[in-house]
Amino acid sequence: QGGGGDSGGAGRALPPRSPSGAVLRTVEMHTGGEPLRIIPRLEAAEQAAAAGLSLLSLRREVAATQDHVRRALMHEPRGHAGMYGAVVVRGGAAADGAHLAALFLHCAGYSAMCGHAVMALGRFALDYGLVPAPTRPETAVRLRCPCGPVTAFVPWDGHRSGNPVRFHSVPAFAAATDLAIDVPGHGKVVVDISYGGTFYAFLSAEQLGLDVCSSKTRDLVSAASAVTEAVKKQFKLHHPESEDLAFLYGTILTDGKDAFSEEPTTNICVFADEQVDRSPTGSGVTARIALQYHKGLIQLDQTRTFRSSTTGSLFTGKAVKATKFGNYKAVIVEVSGEAFYTGTATFTVEEEDPLKHGFFFK
Repeated sequence: QGGGGDSGGAGRALPPRSPSGAVLRTVEMHTGGEPLRIIPRLEAAEQAAAAGLSLLSLRREVAATQDHVRRALMHEPRGHAGMYGAVVVRGGAAADGAHLAALFLHCAGYSAMCGHAVMALGRFALDYGLVPAPTRPETAVRLRCPCGPVTAFVPWDGHRSGNPVRFHSVPAFAAATDLAIDVPGHGKVVVDISYGGTFYAFLSAEQLGLDVCSSKTRDLVSAASAVTEAVKKQFKLHHPESEDLAFLYGTILTDGKDAFSEEPTTNICVFADEQVDRSPTGSGVTARIALQYHKGLIQLDQTRTFRSSTTGSLFTGKAVKATKFGNYKAVIVEVSGEAFYTGTATFTVEEEDPLKHGFFFK
């Protein structure tokens, strides 16, 4: 049911629990302040993967049969409204020649791509022996994500991984620019929609009468969520490879500084069910670089720095190669940031606990 069972004497250190209650072991990390609760093994996911399910199918299977694990670990009392997680799936069809596959979890469900998680998982893969022969000074870690193959490049000194970690994602592209959207309570705004492994709407906070650096986070979240809902109703998304990926994940409000500059540009990402990213958002930076490249505001190999309005943490991004993705002109984007360990945890579930699978309120 859970990830990893008791091992010998270690079991005696656990608090009392019902015999059928799950034990869930995790590795805890953060990238730019955004948490990542890694589940190194989920037996049900590995069994489903061994049966030959594609990663998108595996995501559906886990959502249908193992959602209690997501709720238990993302929601209170073990998690919180900003928690994020990843299930590591090794070997078999799911990994498909990669070192590991990953399913991404958040408080409202499952994502297709997560850049902050990729940077953390790159370090995790090296330190926990998932890469057979790591190389110095940097090792390429191949991951399969629901959106496709992603490669993280992780510093390695022969003993432990380091920072910064960079990654190359799936091809990123601008899906729509200068789209007029009517947002209830805000009137007409102009948004861009771009894909960086998942789709985001982009606009300056100024269009909503807000400042991404000084407005209350509550006001930014409400406005961004209103934009997300309006775009979902007024614009139909298409993905070149899978309609499973044709959904708007969230809205990123920016300071409007899209033209190339050495100065950082600040943004806040509000995704899923009003969840706020504490980092500058890896897939969001990917999508925003693709948008800036599409608009001719940056060139290949021009590095931009992106700042989170919530924690002040920084990622860098640059377009490294022009490519095609379906009918779209796309780019491969490199995003770089720092991921850190915060601990490990062993969570138990008592069957008689009425809140054993967590609860969620905003």
